[in-house]
Amino acid sequence: MEANKTRIAVIYATAQGSTRDIAEFIGETLTARGVAVELSDIEHAPELSGFDAVILGSAVHDRALLPAVTSFVSTHRDALADTDVWLFSVGLGPALRGPIGRRIGRTVPKKIAALRDSISPRDYRAFAGHYERAGISLQARALYRLMGGTRYGDLRDWTAIRTWATDIAVSLGLPKAKSTPIHP
Repeated sequence: MEANKTRIAVIYATAQGSTRDIAEFIGETLTARGVAVELSDIEHAPELSGFDAVILGSAVHDRALLPAVTSFVSTHRDALADTDVWLFSVGLGPALRGPIGRRIGRTVPKKIAALRDSISPRDYRAFAGHYERAGISLQARALYRLMGGTRYGDLRDWTAIRTWATDIAVSLGLPKAKSTPIHP
């Protein structure tokens, strides 16, 4: 990476690929602004001391971030405290509709809130992921519908993801984008 460019690490933990796709899109959106972005899964994360900012993302399972993220944060807490950090999660909550679903979707689960608060990111955002009907039990499908799940498939809101990445760029004082990445 060039020494005079802003350097950003985009690190993610994924279970089925949705989080990786979002991390890649965020990385592309920031790269279009002329910064050096290093995209990495959490198992191969770079040394954090060489970066001006870190964007950390994780899938949500059982209302918590993946265990690899919890371990990463615990191991790198001091390095994360020395840089600007943004945190995002990917799960079903943001896709839920109706009175019950919206309430659940707006609530940050306690385990995620505790991890978030332990590193004090500049911002935390929850995004919807990908949810397929195939292989899901009748009971789980009924619960999903009851909580306001309206459809299956790709539930990601690429406009919201681009807006969040743009907000990060603006807060870092990055130059205007030279191009606009198109979502996957």
